[in-house]
Amino acid sequence: MQKRPLGSSGLMVTPLCYGTSSLSDMPDTYGYSVSEDRARATLEAIFAGPVNFLDTSRNYGMGRSEQRIGDAIRANGGLPEGFVLSSKLDRDMETGRFDAARVRESIAESMEALGLDHIPLLHLHDPEHARDLSEITGDGGALDELFKLKEEGIAGAVGLAMGRLDVMDPILRAYPFDALISHNRYTLLNRSASDMFDYAVDQGMAVLNAAPYAGGVLAKGSAVMPRVTYQEADDAALAPVRQIEALCAEHGIAPGAAALQFSLQDPRITSTIIGVSKPERLAQTLDWANAPIPAEVATALAAVPYSSEDPEANRVYKPG
Repeated sequence: MQKRPLGSSGLMVTPLCYGTSSLSDMPDTYGYSVSEDRARATLEAIFAGPVNFLDTSRNYGMGRSEQRIGDAIRANGGLPEGFVLSSKLDRDMETGRFDAARVRESIAESMEALGLDHIPLLHLHDPEHARDLSEITGDGGALDELFKLKEEGIAGAVGLAMGRLDVMDPILRAYPFDALISHNRYTLLNRSASDMFDYAVDQGMAVLNAAPYAGGVLAKGSAVMPRVTYQEADDAALAPVRQIEALCAEHGIAPGAAALQFSLQDPRITSTIIGVSKPERLAQTLDWANAPIPAEVATALAAVPYSSEDPEANRVYKPG
């Protein structure tokens, strides 16, 4: 698979990246569980496949994601050559503390779990859920410490990964990040991150677009998974999903393929992060990425009514 530069970091990544929050077993978020054996089989298949980019976080499954990935790395004898692992610094999940000291604790926990002494791409994660934003953005705070990790060579490149755009945008403009991750905010159902993507590209930042399936509904279907951005959805919220499904059915296209290619074909997006929870999803993802979609159908799908509002403004956040 052809690789692209991750901003000016020197890293080269595939246009697909696998996300691993679901592999950590987070039934509160996804509505299903993932066993350790299933996670291991999925990770082994990822390491053997053409995608060289994997994303995780310290708090996914309260540490289970990084631990499971670390076990797979050790079983593999290390990361495959040229593989780019992305992880994230996280607040103390009990107190919400996210100061410079917590940054050092978080990276130490990550390196122990992963069995690595260097993280190719390291993000500061979810500052909007911390107890005090000033601990993060103030002088000597968590963000300053993140950039120290890059200076020290512990992190190869650094980024910002979060949700609320009203909090994310000013932080993004205040620091020279190498990359950003936005999730659920640039999909067939939502375009709220579009202006932020424009700014990032102008600044030479890599744009990593996560969750193009709107939390899974565009991949699994509204009848099977009537949830949008991890929340139970009523008929009004599912109406555009069903419109997309009808359009795709008319032309013999999988809705998941349409949702994935909507992100893959945007020239601003360096890589699209796809959550996977079993080995079969890897082959399906590659098939969807290469499925033929006529230009007129893609245009019609992109014209389905979408929201420009934050899709998680009323989300009840559960990190499990």
